[in-house]
Amino acid sequence: MRSAVLLLVLATLGCATTKRASRAAEFAPTPGRAGPLAELEKNLQDALGADRSGFKLLDVNEDALRWRLALIDSAQHSLDLMTFLWWGDEAGDLILMRVIAAADRGVKVRLIVDDMTTIDDGKKTTLRDVPNAAVNAHPNIELRVFNPWSNRGALGRAVEFVGDFTKLNQRMHNKALIADNHAAIMGGRNLGNEYMGLNPTFNFRDLDVLTVGHASRQISSVFDRYWNSDWVRPQAELDANGTLETLKVHREALLRQLQAATTLERFPLEVQDWAKQLSALEKELHPGTSRVITDTPDADKVTHYLPEEVAQLWSSAKTEVLVTNAYLIPDEISFSRTQTNLQKDVRFVMLTNSLASTDAAGVHAHYTQWRPRMVAGGVELYELKQDAAMRSQVADTHPVKSGFVGLHAKAMVIDRKRVLIGSMNLDPRSWVHNSEMVILVECPELGAELAQVIERDLKPENAWKIELDARGAVRWVAGTETRHEAPAREEGQRFEESLNLLLPADLF
Repeated sequence: MRSAVLLLVLATLGCATTKRASRAAEFAPTPGRAGPLAELEKNLQDALGADRSGFKLLDVNEDALRWRLALIDSAQHSLDLMTFLWWGDEAGDLILMRVIAAADRGVKVRLIVDDMTTIDDGKKTTLRDVPNAAVNAHPNIELRVFNPWSNRGALGRAVEFVGDFTKLNQRMHNKALIADNHAAIMGGRNLGNEYMGLNPTFNFRDLDVLTVGHASRQISSVFDRYWNSDWVRPQAELDANGTLETLKVHREALLRQLQAATTLERFPLEVQDWAKQLSALEKELHPGTSRVITDTPDADKVTHYLPEEVAQLWSSAKTEVLVTNAYLIPDEISFSRTQTNLQKDVRFVMLTNSLASTDAAGVHAHYTQWRPRMVAGGVELYELKQDAAMRSQVADTHPVKSGFVGLHAKAMVIDRKRVLIGSMNLDPRSWVHNSEMVILVECPELGAELAQVIERDLKPENAWKIELDARGAVRWVAGTETRHEAPAREEGQRFEESLNLLLPADLF
C-alpha cells in the first residue's frame, strides 16, 4: 500500500521552483499563565522543578486520538500542529473541526502540512488546496505547506518532477502538536483513521509520547524552525484562495460527514471539558529530562542528524537495546558500525513488520536480504503478525474490527531508562530524504513501560521470531508453530515483493 501510493505520487508530482515572498520570522508565544494546561504544568513544576517534564506513553490508538482532542480543546492561547499526512476521513475531520473550534475561541493556530499527498489518491483525500484555503481563511489560523509544487495540478507537477527530482523527494515526515506551549504530543502517528484505530480494513500499531513542561518548548522550537524556513510557503501564496464563506461551506460539509460517521461513538463531536482527565493525567506522568533531535531545513537542503544520533545511542548501551520500527532497511555502513560498537554482552532486539503485516512491500522486499545476516550477527529479530492478539486492545478502536494490523511505531529503549520516540524509520528514506524529529527522554519509569510494551508485542501470539535452521535458512517461529516461508495475507504480496526488488531501496 505504502509503496503503491509512493509510486503513484512519484508518477505525477513535481516541486516548487518559484521564490516565496519575503516574510518576517515568527515564533510561538511565551506560555500563558492562565488555562488548564498552564495549571497542569505549574502543578508539575512545583513537584519536579522547572527543568524536568512529565511524560506519558500513548500506546493505544484510541488514547492517541482522545489526548489530541484533549490538548486541542484545552488550548487557550496557541496551537501549533505539523504533520506529514492529514487524511480527510473521520479521524482527520474530527481533529480539524476541533482545531477550527479552538480558533473560534481566540486560539492562534499555526499548521504545517507536507505537500506530497495533496492530490486525491482515489481512496482518501488530504487537506488539499481548496479546503486548505478555506481553513486558512479563518482569521486565527495560518496554514503553511512544506516543499509545495508551484503547479498544483497533476500534469504541472509531473513536469516539475522531471526537472527537479532531488527536491521533490525531500519531504517533511515530522509529527507534533503543541498546545499553549505547555503540553505536546509527538511520535509516529499521522492524522487519519488507521493511526487512531478507525479503519475497518487495517489499523496501525503505533506509539506517541505526551509531554507536559519544558519538553513542550523543545518541541515548539522545532516547529518554529520549520515555520520560518525557506522550505515552507503560506497557503495564501498558492493558487487557491479561501474566504469566510468557503470556510462556512467546508465546516458544514465536515459536520455532516462526522454526524453520519458510525465509527466515532466514543468521541463526542462537540468541544469537551477535560478538567477531570487532566487532573488524573497529573498523577500518570513519568518525570524525566529530554532532548529533541531534528533534521534541519537549511537554505538549500535538509541536513540529517538522526542516523548519527541513533548510532551513538546504540553504542552507549550497557545491557540492552529494544527497538520497534515499522520500516527497516539496513545498509553496509550502519550494519557494520552496529556490529562493531555494540558490546558483546548487550541484548539487541528488533521488531518490524512481516510481509503479512506490512503496508510497504517495497521496504519489506529490501529488508528480506538482511534477515539472515542480522540473526547470524546476534540480533533477536521479530516480525509482527497481521492477526496479532493485541490488535483488539491496542490497534482497533471500538466499534471497528480491522482486517489486519500493521506496525507503524518508531521507538526504542536503551537499558530500560533512555527512550527514543519519533517519526524516523530505519530506512534510507528517513536517513537521506525525509526530515524527521525524535525526542530522547531520560526516564527509568518511561523506559520500563516502553520495554514492557515491546516485550508484549514480541510474544508468540503477536509476533514471529526469526531463526536460522541448521542450513542457515530463515524460519518463522511462534510458540509451537514453525513456518519455512514468509507468512503473507495473500499470494499477491509475494509477487509485489519480487517486483519491488527491481527498484532502488531508497525509493521507498
